[in-house]
Amino acid sequence: MTQDITVKNNKYKNWISIFVNSLKENDIDFTTTPIKIALPMLAIPMMIELSMEAIFAVVDITFVSFLGTDAVAAVGITEALITVLYAVSMGLGVTVTAMVSRRVGENKRKEAAEITGQIIWISGVISIFVATIGYLYAADMLELLGANNSVIEIGESYTTILFCGSASIMYLFLLNAAFRGAGDASIAFKSLAIANGINIILDPCLIFGIGFFPELGVKGAAIATTIGRTIGVLYLAYVLFQGKNRLQLKMKDLVIRLNIIKRIITISVYGISQFLLSTSSWLVLIKIIAIFGSAPIAAYTITLRLMEFVWLPVWGLGNAAATLVGQNLGANRADRAIKSVKLTTKYSLYFMIVFGVLQFLFASQIMDLFSDNQDVINYGINCLKIIACGYPALAVGMILVQSLNGAGDIKSPAIVNFLSYWVVQIPLAYFLSVHTDLMGNGVFISILVAETILAILAYLVFQKSKWQEINI
Repeated sequence: MTQDITVKNNKYKNWISIFVNSLKENDIDFTTTPIKIALPMLAIPMMIELSMEAIFAVVDITFVSFLGTDAVAAVGITEALITVLYAVSMGLGVTVTAMVSRRVGENKRKEAAEITGQIIWISGVISIFVATIGYLYAADMLELLGANNSVIEIGESYTTILFCGSASIMYLFLLNAAFRGAGDASIAFKSLAIANGINIILDPCLIFGIGFFPELGVKGAAIATTIGRTIGVLYLAYVLFQGKNRLQLKMKDLVIRLNIIKRIITISVYGISQFLLSTSSWLVLIKIIAIFGSAPIAAYTITLRLMEFVWLPVWGLGNAAATLVGQNLGANRADRAIKSVKLTTKYSLYFMIVFGVLQFLFASQIMDLFSDNQDVINYGINCLKIIACGYPALAVGMILVQSLNGAGDIKSPAIVNFLSYWVVQIPLAYFLSVHTDLMGNGVFISILVAETILAILAYLVFQKSKWQEINI
């Protein structure tokens, strides 16, 4: 057995071979392979996958920015609204990853497939509900977050289409979460590559009316994104049923099993709460920023989209840590789970410090690429610099929170998020922006403070080691 493992590991003798093989389907056992090989084999495709999720946002905002400040603000406010759906998807996703990774670690792949089958039903019901809300109340939701009449007029169709296409978001998030939990990270990466490729092609065509395509403006961006994501989901469905990977679905796995659905929903309550607490806090921040007009909203939107290129890859690293923690706890290897978290945190810190320094030094040049409005540029520069100072804390916090999720301790991160975002961030943002001369910049400072507190609290929870005893 040891000889077989050694022979397999010889394939991954250097970083080039690890990188190439990480993007392929493989049969690595993540409970026995050396962590320095197992981690990059999972993390590389996951980081690229999450970077591609960021590309969705940046591609849209890049093309839409040519349509003016109100168009950018419309997209920004809609994205703030859709983050509630992301919260539900990610909350369910951490549960799926934790449950599937634990079953794979226990060598119970049939149960992993049954869990995935029930997620398909749960996602369908939620998507119908979200689509109905979006179809009926798109304009009302934009107005609620402070959009003026011109922003509502431009953004209503964009909001409606994204909400009505919510199934593509749900299934892309949750099926990828299942594949990640199983260790098939390359499949999740490929689905995002397909979805992004289609979005990049269709976005300018539908926004500006290139060739035989109609000129649809902001509405075209929503259609392109939804089509791209839908095709990515179809690819995942095809892979699930072809039966050649760790996670193999058969028609019998789609039979409704109320006991599994109940367990998923029960566990997911804390996961959904965790992400709703964080993402809904961003909605409140948008509302506070809207007090100062469209320029700071546009700046906030642009800078957050750019930041996704930095923190989403780190989230991918966190997903890798979550899978390793879940599978190794399933195999009764808590020592490997701890080592995985420590190594992932170290890599995350290196990554975020480098990009934090670059973002701080070149904030002005970055903003010049995305806007010619001086107010937007000034706000954006301040936002980029302030938040860059918090990247080390963000690196630690994201890895530790994801690791706790992977262990099945989903309740603790929910409490940490509540304390960091609702007890600290929101009151501080309002006070600094409204009651001092900082105005919108006060919101950016509150983000820095909140992420620092979150990292400290997550570290304290992780050190207690109770997460090793969770049964999921």
